[in-house]
Amino acid sequence: MGLRGIDTLGSLEGLVVGVRLDLNTPLKDGEITDDGRVHAALPTLRELAARGAKMVVMSHLGRPDGKPDEKYSLAAVAKRLQELWSGSVKAVSQVSGAEVQSALSEVAAGDIVLVENLRFDARETSKDTEERRAFAEELAAPLDCVVSDGFGVVHRPQASVVELVEAKPSSAGLLIEAEVKVLEALRSNPERPYTVVLGGSKVSDKLGVIDALLPVVDKLVIGGGMVFTLLQAQGHATGSSLLEADQIETVKGYLSRASELGVDIVLPTDIVMAESFAADAPSTVLPIDQLESGPAGKNAIGLDIGPDSAQHFAEIIASSRTVFWNGPMGVFEFDAFAHGTRAVAAALTEVAGLSVVGGGDSAAAVRRLGFDDDQFGHISTGGGASLEFLEGKTLPGLKVLGW
Repeated sequence: MGLRGIDTLGSLEGLVVGVRLDLNTPLKDGEITDDGRVHAALPTLRELAARGAKMVVMSHLGRPDGKPDEKYSLAAVAKRLQELWSGSVKAVSQVSGAEVQSALSEVAAGDIVLVENLRFDARETSKDTEERRAFAEELAAPLDCVVSDGFGVVHRPQASVVELVEAKPSSAGLLIEAEVKVLEALRSNPERPYTVVLGGSKVSDKLGVIDALLPVVDKLVIGGGMVFTLLQAQGHATGSSLLEADQIETVKGYLSRASELGVDIVLPTDIVMAESFAADAPSTVLPIDQLESGPAGKNAIGLDIGPDSAQHFAEIIASSRTVFWNGPMGVFEFDAFAHGTRAVAAALTEVAGLSVVGGGDSAAAVRRLGFDDDQFGHISTGGGASLEFLEGKTLPGLKVLGW
């Protein structure tokens, strides 16, 4: 079981290579606010250029509902990619057909033709295999081979992720290879102590990875909105904080199983409780057994872990040899409630072994809070894909590449 690498494609001199990337970047007023995924794509593009290929780059952006929508155009991505690329980046307004063929005739080896958002065609995400295959054949028409390097979508059975890879000689790109290598190290024989830090809003989003990792980890550190369901499972009142009441009994089962396995589940001891969900909301730090004792009482909302918890979490992380983190500790988009997330990120930069930021909001948080990518062992480009990989699920975009 191993991914097909670029070397398996043979000589690429003079060939047209389709490159499926994940350039799903956040935009504000038509400008990219986090270009991490663009930078992550560059090593594979440079490798293909060095081998003499022309590249047709494909990606999705957002959820345009299967039809063209200007606010989901890849125009901003094309602009940023051209700023970072030494050759030509020619953006076209279609995803396939004559315009793509014409653009290819105008560019040289080492240049890029960037097609429009794949999800402007409903067949990209269709549940009908034949519809996806027909779209993939259109995408494949001008291509000699395909390199799949959009790790953030390998858990999705989509036309450009599965059927396009089947339609032509294909391989994984350097990013997917790197992601798989790092995540496999987390899943099997990690250096110890091994700590997993989970946050984000919903505990239901993390149950699969908790179930898979409990037999593997030494400590499971939990913050973010999901923590209030666990605190309620322990009998604590949590005001008007985010709660998944239907998951309380399930959570109790995981707490019991962790105890049986000797896994230390670490929860906050204090919470920043705010009077409303707002950047400037008045807030109070309260111990977990008194979360309704502040001015807002039962209407209080937990928006961050407290300072004592942040320090404790940071000490656990910094003393670990392997750490995987997925999900912020609070509403990091509001400066007043970013302290816990910042403390976790800073602690990860001090890990002597392998530190992995698990994509999604965690990756966005470290960049927003001023950290550099190279301060961490690895920043994953796929939050959902990372979690599903660690859960041991079969990911269709990896299976089709030989994994």
